[in-house]
Amino acid sequence: MNNCAVVGINWGDEGKGRMVDLLTKDFDIVVRYQGGGNAGHTVVNEYGEFALHLLPSGIFHQGIVNILGNNVAVDPENLCKEIDLLASKGISVAPENLKISDRASLLMPWHRDLDCLEELRLRDKKYGSTKQGIAPFYSDKYQKKTIQAGELFFPERLHEHLSELCVWKNLIIDRVYGAETYTMEYLKRWCHEYLERLGPYICDTTQFLKESQEENKKILFEAQLGALRDIDFGIYPYTTSSNTLASYAPIGSGCPWIKIEETVGIVKAYSTCVGEGPFVSELFDEEAEKLRKEGKEYGAKTGRARRVGALDLVATKYGVQIQGATELALTKLDILSYLEKIPVCVKYKIDGIETDRFPFPSLLNKAEPVIEYHDGWNCDISKVRKWDGLPEQARDYVEMIEKETGCQIRYISVGPEREAYIERRRR
Repeated sequence: MNNCAVVGINWGDEGKGRMVDLLTKDFDIVVRYQGGGNAGHTVVNEYGEFALHLLPSGIFHQGIVNILGNNVAVDPENLCKEIDLLASKGISVAPENLKISDRASLLMPWHRDLDCLEELRLRDKKYGSTKQGIAPFYSDKYQKKTIQAGELFFPERLHEHLSELCVWKNLIIDRVYGAETYTMEYLKRWCHEYLERLGPYICDTTQFLKESQEENKKILFEAQLGALRDIDFGIYPYTTSSNTLASYAPIGSGCPWIKIEETVGIVKAYSTCVGEGPFVSELFDEEAEKLRKEGKEYGAKTGRARRVGALDLVATKYGVQIQGATELALTKLDILSYLEKIPVCVKYKIDGIETDRFPFPSLLNKAEPVIEYHDGWNCDISKVRKWDGLPEQARDYVEMIEKETGCQIRYISVGPEREAYIERRRR
């Protein structure tokens, strides 16, 4: 296995970071291929607990090259802060182990401002943005109005381009939102403080990946969020603004010729969702609060309490399909240990008709969950490291998910630590 993608099957927050951190030991390169600093990958290892927002989750492993691909929303300000945070914990981030695509576009300060201003304008119809500038960034990218990282090496062009964009952005900020505009003096200081510092990391990562493939190096592709947040196939418009699917990994990484040989889909043992939009299997009141506390379900980026729900098999089967998952990792199975009966959403009921097919997004607000209950195991499984060591009820729960999704669950996490998992033989 030379090329593998690790992707989310549901709404995001499934535990991709801990799985990338675990699997990185078998690879040479880890590439983030989409998204930006709007979501966090939580990793617990010998250095401590970290919520990474931009840096690939392979950054903790020595000898591994980490890449931010061309379709990542590279936020120089927050990336510098993240590098400094890791350095304070004794983790080296240098051009030898971090490379930024010269074709990646830069998320500017005005993108965050516009994100906040638009959510404020929408009021009760807001999309639930994390206000990190992602939607304005990708909008600008597809309007061909962003700065590419490689422009740093052409100062005259960078200054001219920045000036042009500043005039355009100020028109929008002032006339649409009536907010404070930007000056070139501020932007020059910002570039000096953050962008210039990243210069040593910026390079032609497409050529690097080409040479690496010729040397038979193994590449792990890391996605952000999950299938249901994909701009094309998710719960539009309550999605992110990029493609979260494994099939997009080669393009977003800068190596569109590469074939993904294996796709590890990450599924949480119950459902969670951050932000607005339909969430059919959602739990409420005391039942939800208990599950939220047991699972410590609070956003890694925002700290917002995540919405929680029963495992949604309708959404999960759909996610497995569009991700093309070849195997699954089931995370947070240990969290369900307190339940005597575990709720599972097996179908949706829409206009009185039951279905196990994930519907067009406009129908989701009408969907009601059809819930079945599975026996719990009522004991601590966090120390279990072998499949046979799990209680029968836990094994039945895992096998039920396998049967319904048609995809083998190879990894089962029973705790947040890197070593707290069970690996089953591949079928």
